[in-house]
Amino acid sequence: MSTQVPDSWHRRTIENKSALLAVLTTVTMLIGGIAEIAPMFSLETGPEQLAGVTPYTPLEQAGRDIYVREGCYVCHSQMIRPFRAETMRYGPWSRAGEYAYDHPFQLGSRRIGPDLQRVGAKYPDAWHYEHMRDPRSTSPGSIMPTYGWLYEQSYSVSDIQASLGALATVGVPYSDAEIAGAETSIKAQADGIVQRLATAKIQAEPDKEIIALIAYLQRMGVDGRAALKAQGVQ
Repeated sequence: MSTQVPDSWHRRTIENKSALLAVLTTVTMLIGGIAEIAPMFSLETGPEQLAGVTPYTPLEQAGRDIYVREGCYVCHSQMIRPFRAETMRYGPWSRAGEYAYDHPFQLGSRRIGPDLQRVGAKYPDAWHYEHMRDPRSTSPGSIMPTYGWLYEQSYSVSDIQASLGALATVGVPYSDAEIAGAETSIKAQADGIVQRLATAKIQAEPDKEIIALIAYLQRMGVDGRAALKAQGVQ
């Protein structure tokens, strides 16, 4: 028994004309695509800003580049979800404005290790120094690998300046003067970390990658936490 589909205007004028149907389908897809993509190129629509959140310093950005290079997001997320168990352990849940200057985002999707969104200022510099050298020395039972090469390899100021320049092109407000003067900023912040390590009887060289990584880890979530506290969010 065959079922006959009733004839209609749509079937006669569009569905039975494959070329016209293909053109109209393509136009519809283009309109939908433009509606989704166009806002990405509008400065008025994003990224969301959170008062008090500022771009990373040159040394912190260098540390972030190292963090991305080493694939730390594979085991650590940087996003606290709005659940009680999360906020009790890590603090206030993450807001979009905290990531305004993160390129690329490091939200992560796994937690083999703890979330790091608010790890900044939680531990002293010496803790991070030893943790990256031998995770078991600070976190017994940790399955995190060691990162000995960070203590031997040096970061490049010219590479950092190139990174800042690239970020400036996508909207991070680094001025030409800040990029040109990055070396001075890097030296001052690196020397400060080295001096704090010295108080823990750790001798370190200011130009090593571990110093840059510590700078980034100690900055992680600090701005966002302060901004949320200023709004009365605990």
